[in-house]
Amino acid sequence: MQNDKITPFTINVTQDVLSDVQLRLQNTRWSYQVEGTKWDAGTDLNYVRELVAYWQDGYDWRKQEAALNEFAHFKSVVDEIGIHFIYERGKGPNPFPLILTHGYPDSFYRFAKIIPMLTDPASYGGRAEDAFDVVVPDLPGYGFSDRPPEIGGVFRVNDFWAQLMTEILGYKRFGAHGGDWGSTITEQLARSHADSVVAIHLTDVPFGHIMQKPDDPSPAEKKLFKHNEEWLQKEGAYALIQSSKPQSLAQGLNDSPAGLAAWLVEKFRAWSDCGGDIETRFTKDELLTHIMIYWATESIGPSFLTYYDFANAGALTWIKEGVKKWAGSSKVPAAFALFPADISRPPREWAERFFNVQRWTEMPRGGHFAAMEEPALLAEDIRAWFRPFRA
Repeated sequence: MQNDKITPFTINVTQDVLSDVQLRLQNTRWSYQVEGTKWDAGTDLNYVRELVAYWQDGYDWRKQEAALNEFAHFKSVVDEIGIHFIYERGKGPNPFPLILTHGYPDSFYRFAKIIPMLTDPASYGGRAEDAFDVVVPDLPGYGFSDRPPEIGGVFRVNDFWAQLMTEILGYKRFGAHGGDWGSTITEQLARSHADSVVAIHLTDVPFGHIMQKPDDPSPAEKKLFKHNEEWLQKEGAYALIQSSKPQSLAQGLNDSPAGLAAWLVEKFRAWSDCGGDIETRFTKDELLTHIMIYWATESIGPSFLTYYDFANAGALTWIKEGVKKWAGSSKVPAAFALFPADISRPPREWAERFFNVQRWTEMPRGGHFAAMEEPALLAEDIRAWFRPFRA
């Protein structure tokens, strides 16, 4: 592919990094766990020890790296920040451009299973005319993208994505999908770049809206607010730490692979549709590949900045955001695919307060990491949603 604005990129973690992580794993100083607590107080010590043992003796990063490099990776400088992204062209008569945005605690790897289902639907029981040109960036500070040079960068990512899709890749119009932070970025993208964004597809209502409680909530909305308050009390401490004192936490996790594994794996178990058994949804290889991307790129600290940015934005930022919101995403058609084990379970009327909801799909199974847990269900919903917009 000839494009002087993008540079081919190959994932190649140096042997020094791989040797170092093995030494650190070997020298892990394990903490204490009261017998029988299992996952009640956080990551189960027995499980993380089992995972680390496999990391040492069974996991093959080079094999996973080679599989990741089968995708077409690139980097491009977008507004002075180097953005890493996968760019896979569709196999069909007229592929539709689509950008997929991940959240936390993951990276571009969230979409590894679904990319071929979207670029080559005919090979997965779909129709060739539903093919997409798929673009999957790493958020700034995540994976192989550069670190944000300043605080507040989360509010600019939507502009980066618009520039990447239109000025760098040359698409006049495109669609967008996201979950977690990806849903926030996708909403901002639709709101601020409605001249380019044809339609959006989300797996959740961006969490920031929970601060906008209406005076006339429906019974279903009251149930949502109650659920969210209970969830924040029981599960939300991670977000408060990452929003308030991210640097204190980052130093420990950036220095200990076992600690990093414990911090991340707990989320994959708690937020997925695994019924308490994490390996019914993710293999050890998949979990460790997520962890290794964070470890090799030293991106756990920078990834926390999305939380810090949002929690510590000043009044001027929110005034600007309010003006942009008034200009609005309400005109851009939106679809939602809701998975029952996800963090939040919003009713349709909640989404309709902020979006032009034209499709609402409640899935039979799956959780927060839908693109990994139920890629076929998600891919089919995305295909069906964007079908009318291809013209």
